[in-house]
Amino acid sequence: MVWRLDRLGRSLIHLVQLINELGTRDVHFQSLSELIDTASSGGRLVFHMMAALAEFVRSLISERTRAGMAAARRIGRHMGRKPILSDEELRSAAYAVSHQGAHLSDVAKRHGLAPRSLRRMIQARVHGK
Repeated sequence: MVWRLDRLGRSLIHLVQLINELGTRDVHFQSLSELIDTASSGGRLVFHMMAALAEFVRSLISERTRAGMAAARRIGRHMGRKPILSDEELRSAAYAVSHQGAHLSDVAKRHGLAPRSLRRMIQARVHGK
């Protein structure tokens, strides 16, 4: 028994497999919100229809989210969290490491970063990511 069908699984395949597995053990599924009960043929039909609709809605939301993020990127909006270092700080750190012979670990410590994080930031900047 679950409150809502979408609390049970994230994909139609997973939900159907789970309900089939429960059925082989003679266990019936009930959803309190959607009034689904797989003890009957009609309940199983409603379950499959609701599961398919739930997956369809999740897929629509995902598509809209990706389209919105792509549109934001096209107009130059930054996605994700704010960068830890400003462009100037990153340029200065990269210059110190590559041209002034500073140790990556020292420069990273100065900026409150792990050396590996600073290395990734510098590489991403060099490769235009």
